Amino acid sequence: MLTAIIDYDSGNLHSAEKAFQRMARETGTGEVIVTSSPEDVLRADRVVLPGDGAFPACKAELFEHSGLFEATEEAVIRRGRPFLGICIGMQMLSTTGHEYVETPGFDWIGGDVVKITPADPSLKVPHMGWNNLVIDSPHPLLAGVASGDHAYFVHSYHFQVKDPAHRLAHVDYGGDITAIVGRDNMVGMQFHPEKSQHIGLRMIANFLSWAP
Repeated sequence: MLTAIIDYDSGNLHSAEKAFQRMARETGTGEVIVTSSPEDVLRADRVVLPGDGAFPACKAELFEHSGLFEATEEAVIRRGRPFLGICIGMQMLSTTGHEYVETPGFDWIGGDVVKITPADPSLKVPHMGWNNLVIDSPHPLLAGVASGDHAYFVHSYHFQVKDPAHRLAHVDYGGDITAIVGRDNMVGMQFHPEKSQHIGLRMIANFLSWAP
């Protein structure tokens, strides 16, 4: 089994690489590589798309790597390989992002990425730090995870899904903030599982063992 973490110059992937490799060893779920090769993505059994920064910049960087998005789409949409998007990698699953300029997403999960506007003006944006997950729908990714468990967030925009069934978990930050989305063979996390201690590692292990 091979898990490919896509590198498209959108941030330091060292922490994610180490976390996924650790859990792959502990669960016996094969090899984890960081790659910018479309060929690696096509031969992978699972695909992970991270992303740090702004939606438009990440989308542009991904598409500047020739053939990388096309390989990802082939693996995930046509071949049904399990997919995990992290942070901006999750936001790009949406229909449209509204950070700085309106930017089309992949439209794999319907909805819009919009600026966080807490009802309490004392709450700062970006939403940064630990927050309690609230589970909305059961999912194999969430095995062993319960409402009240903590995850680590750093973001100013969040994913408002079109279909409520596609929101698997949220947090409260002056209103509901989407934490996890999913449908079919794809899931996305707004938080950073590699920085979320044992809960994040548990979800990484669940993803590596997931057979949708």
